[in-house]
Amino acid sequence: MQVIRGVENIPGPFKEAVLTIGNFDGVHRGHQEIFHRVVERARDMNGTAIVFTFEPHPLRVVRPGAGPPLITLYEQKVELVERYGIDVLICAEFTMDFARTSAREFIAGLLVERIGMKEIMVGYDWAFGRNREGDINFLLKMGQELGFQVCVLGPYAVGGTPVSSTRVRQVVVGGDVAEAARLLGRPYQVKGRVIRGRDRGGKLLGIPTANLKLVDELWPKPGVYAVTVEHGGRTLPGVANIGRNPTFGENELSVETHILDFSGDVYDQVIRLNFIARLRDEKRFEGPQALAAQIAADIEQSRQILSRPRA
Repeated sequence: MQVIRGVENIPGPFKEAVLTIGNFDGVHRGHQEIFHRVVERARDMNGTAIVFTFEPHPLRVVRPGAGPPLITLYEQKVELVERYGIDVLICAEFTMDFARTSAREFIAGLLVERIGMKEIMVGYDWAFGRNREGDINFLLKMGQELGFQVCVLGPYAVGGTPVSSTRVRQVVVGGDVAEAARLLGRPYQVKGRVIRGRDRGGKLLGIPTANLKLVDELWPKPGVYAVTVEHGGRTLPGVANIGRNPTFGENELSVETHILDFSGDVYDQVIRLNFIARLRDEKRFEGPQALAAQIAADIEQSRQILSRPRA
């Protein structure tokens, strides 16, 4: 997949460009359906499947401080988009100047002239341009005027409820990582670099943990989770605690992961956590022995969950 950062770096019109536009935060199953349709149509036309997105999130520019926590940071979004057969990802730098672009200028000057758009696929609630003036009706009129096709897709539902980035955020924050996986079509994932902790896991409890420096913006609510850990090309079972270590009277949020049946050194290395199931809330124990006993039970429960086949 060709990745283009900045509209000024678009090399010129693409052959029979079929395009979709959006933030695509989370690259959830609704987004995946759009990508599938874009790729399918581009192949029918012997053309180019293109995703057009923005960085940073537009709300963070037009309403500083109001943007939602991102489900997927840019790097992960690129990786996920590539999975679905897209030929070109164009990421526009979203600035206040860009925000003032009129819908007509954006469609005629950028999408049609620069990119060579022949067909566009958008969701039913799509809108763009200054004051969101470029709604579906405007897009259809522009298509008739400039000679491109418009395909408007309805909501994609899972379990009778439309999938949206807002819905994904709600279930992740609520700790329902199993439902998040249903909406995303994959487990919810975060990544970060392993840092030095207080070393209580190994020395005091006899259960070594990898302490993750928080990088992602959206985390499941505090508690204990069955996870898989991606590291060094391997996927390993684990159990993770997100919380503030109330047993030891701490208040700083931390993420500690015990990787099952693993004795290697992951300090200062990047790992990824896939959240499979929520096991329990975080709680305060009377002391290290009681905590160690509960962690042992968590490990066994996680082992059982992760041994089951998953769809």
